[in-house]
Amino acid sequence: MFILPSIYLLWYGCLQCPNGHTLCSNCKARVHNHCPTCRFELGNIRCLALEKVAESLELPCRFQNLGCPDMFPYYSKLKHEQLCRFRPYNCPYAGSECLVTGDIPTLVAHLKNDHKVDMHDGCTFNHRYVKSNPQEVENATWMLTVFNCFGQHFCLHFEAFLLGIAPVYMAFLRFMGDDNEAKNFSYSLEVGGYGRKLIWQGVPRSIRDSHRKVRDSYDGLVIHRNMALFFSGGNRQELKLRVTGRIWREQ
Repeated sequence: MFILPSIYLLWYGCLQCPNGHTLCSNCKARVHNHCPTCRFELGNIRCLALEKVAESLELPCRFQNLGCPDMFPYYSKLKHEQLCRFRPYNCPYAGSECLVTGDIPTLVAHLKNDHKVDMHDGCTFNHRYVKSNPQEVENATWMLTVFNCFGQHFCLHFEAFLLGIAPVYMAFLRFMGDDNEAKNFSYSLEVGGYGRKLIWQGVPRSIRDSHRKVRDSYDGLVIHRNMALFFSGGNRQELKLRVTGRIWREQ
């Protein structure tokens, strides 16, 4: 008889020959449809009792080594792992298709060392964005800055992209952690000039949501090019935007 780990019985199902010898259905072709113990021809008789035993066993989350302490029946385990708070995060850098994953300390170090992202301590920001030819709009991030604030890390994005055929600029904040933690914080962004001002206030989105998902939902400060050039002053031939803001913890 083949002795099978319970996990295989769950993935592939358990079969038995007429004499009661068992093996997983995935191995049926490998033994040429004959029982490896008694050589009787295998049919499609499921061993429901063994499958039930396998289903009753509890297994650790696949992210146990990242800190998840829980045990689950197999089918519950799969559902849990899709939402496990210990599952790795994707790199939040938007300028490339980066495939690096990890926990927050790993990603912070990765952003600093590999993507050369600016790191700042504090909960306020005051950034100036300059582009010599605002007629050129690339679907590329202009700047990503990481802030260490309240013992957490936040990603401030600023970029240019086309909204339909209209060039726009957008600034938004993402939280390096899960959505339930992100809701504990709020932020504001402000841009203006010549007596005019645009203000955005919102809740940072978790980096569980991809950069593109956040951007395409327009969940941030959106500045159309004509308004951006107005704020820039001068002859409207150069983009000069100053974006200020702050992060605070909700009570």
